[in-house]
Amino acid sequence: MNVAEIMTTTLARKALILWLAILVLAVANGLLRESVLMPLLGTPAALICSGVLLSMLILSVVYLSLPWLQPMASAQYWLVGFGWLVLTLVFEFSFGLWQGTSWATMLAPYAFKGGNIWPVVLAVTALAPYLAAKMRGWR
Repeated sequence: MNVAEIMTTTLARKALILWLAILVLAVANGLLRESVLMPLLGTPAALICSGVLLSMLILSVVYLSLPWLQPMASAQYWLVGFGWLVLTLVFEFSFGLWQGTSWATMLAPYAFKGGNIWPVVLAVTALAPYLAAKMRGWR
């Protein structure tokens, strides 16, 4: 294995670890939304607050961990973000199918109805490495 392959493998491993951390935060955010925000604010406001909170958490985690992640080229920021988007969608739909959730129910959050801003969260997930690098003045 040459140096470039080792660096790519290391970046992929670190990106996966970060995605798993983001997944844990997303689950915790969902629990907070369902148990606290919805009873307190109602569904539309809770969905918006939850989406904004999760987006901020994702950007914060990526910003703080970017030095550890150590992407080298601009394309790697985009590859990591796109990889996280794919992992998120695969997880979401696989988990939904495993639970027996209908496609209509799984696709409903993508319609921006009733306060749901899930597509924004997905966009933040995909853009987070690039945005964090920009915030750090790296790109």
